[in-house]
Amino acid sequence: MEKNVGFFEKVFRLKDHGTNVRTEVIAGFTTFMTMAYILIVNPLTLGAAGLDMGKVFTATALASLVATLVMGLLANLPFALAPGMGLNAFFAYTVVIGMQKSPSFALTAVFLEGLIFILLSFFNVREAIINSIPHNIKKAISVGIGLFIAFIGLVNSGIVLQGGAILELGDITSGTALLAIIGIVIAGILLAFNVKGALFIAILVTTVIGYPMGITTLPGKVVSMPTAPYFFDFAWSEIFTFDMFTVLFTFLFVDIFDTVGTLVGVSTKAGMINEKGEVPKVKQALLADAIGTTFGAILGTSTVTTYVESAAGVSEGGRTGLTAVVTAGMFGIALLFSPIFIMIPSAATAPALILVGLFMMSPIKEINFDDFTEAIPAFLTIIMMPLAYSISEGIMFGVLSFVILKLATGKFKDVSYVTLILAVLFIGKLFI
Repeated sequence: MEKNVGFFEKVFRLKDHGTNVRTEVIAGFTTFMTMAYILIVNPLTLGAAGLDMGKVFTATALASLVATLVMGLLANLPFALAPGMGLNAFFAYTVVIGMQKSPSFALTAVFLEGLIFILLSFFNVREAIINSIPHNIKKAISVGIGLFIAFIGLVNSGIVLQGGAILELGDITSGTALLAIIGIVIAGILLAFNVKGALFIAILVTTVIGYPMGITTLPGKVVSMPTAPYFFDFAWSEIFTFDMFTVLFTFLFVDIFDTVGTLVGVSTKAGMINEKGEVPKVKQALLADAIGTTFGAILGTSTVTTYVESAAGVSEGGRTGLTAVVTAGMFGIALLFSPIFIMIPSAATAPALILVGLFMMSPIKEINFDDFTEAIPAFLTIIMMPLAYSISEGIMFGVLSFVILKLATGKFKDVSYVTLILAVLFIGKLFI
């Protein structure tokens, strides 16, 4: 055991990051539990586009495993990756169903996106984008992501529903909403007593409580052999078409800023941002995203991106790549034991997301609200993430308002050339 601990210490420098093996393992489990839904949701979403759900399940698990493993070993960061929500919906409902393109066409666009991202990672383009985001907006991104993932948890549990003017309170006296509220209470009590692994324990206990309520369903079998995924199912003949350019640009744009937002937001909360406002080993982190996207496309799944649910593991104390390696291992186990992970209801993971939203709020205390050229962009970044249901849209509103207000008030020195270029790209995106 001591040899294993020494090995982990040497590879991940646990003491330097103020953590230990037990904390990292619990954090890895917690991250996986909060994002395991993608193993079901992604096959369902891409299945609507005509892809085989069994093949997509295997592709989802393998792409998540590889990308998260690269993140842990290469970047030594506690972030997990998987096919992104929103991007998979664009793949299925816009490209395949809306534009009436083949799934192979969409997979080709994702594959090209991955290759481009690999090149951009080596030339530090995405790293420059992260470093160009103003300090107050970086703080706001963390807060906005907190509201965003709390909103996801509230919706997934049925506590908040579409209705009324826009939203309304769900039936919180029964069903998944009641189970989620029970989970929030359990997690809250554990957190109040400073219990290690509070969110992970709450997920397990809530899952058990869900059984007599008829929400948690026991699996008929425990082990299930995975289906072989797709392999290089691409539409090479359509690479140089205008439709391919449009789809590729959209994938690139959304993925860049979703990943940038997640890396900045979760790193800010974890206290990993250095004195220059930079994310440590961001180049390697972005390379993990690029490798995951390329590998995932080869196997038959949509764009892989860094997950905001990584914040759940960070909140449990995860600070190194060991957290990511554990999460990656869970994706590997899920390939064989998928019935067990399918059993965990969304109502059991929703409390973790909702409370992580609370944890992500703390950087709001460091935002400068006295200068309106700083406060307004920060506020728009925060509020637009949950309301537009998009991290990238929140960043767009924040950066555009920052540049416009700074230039309009003569504070030219506050706007770097890269930030100005970002604003121009955002404006271009609005018209494409």
